[in-house]
Amino acid sequence: MKKISFLILLVSISLVVKAQTMVEKDVAAAVEKLRLAMISGERVALENIAATDLSYGHSSGKIEDKTAFVESIASGKSDFVTIDFKNQTIKVTGKTALVRHQLDAKTNDGGKPGEVHLGILLVWQKQGKDWKLLGRQAYKLP
Repeated sequence: MKKISFLILLVSISLVVKAQTMVEKDVAAAVEKLRLAMISGERVALENIAATDLSYGHSSGKIEDKTAFVESIASGKSDFVTIDFKNQTIKVTGKTALVRHQLDAKTNDGGKPGEVHLGILLVWQKQGKDWKLLGRQAYKLP
């Protein structure tokens, strides 16, 4: 009886771990959609990934809502040529996911080439079947 109980416990734990891993993969896929949308500047892709109540914080302290975030990138005012994420971690709790990574990007804002190296915290919320970007805060790396 003890062996059966132990076996059931192990199977239950492995199913929970596997489910968590699958959820983390879904969040990682949403992060990748965001990265690609920011590079392409496709308005519809940006609108689809962002939550209605998005709060998008820049390392300068500037805060944008969804409309300003989408317009800034779709208009080319903020033009990402490349974006790479490093050292990414994902923590899912219920319908909320926290993603941290280092963002390294080449930009071409206003026709002026540049580079950006920032720390990023993303807050994702499960809305229906999709993960939506609810919050983003960039910070300067030491």
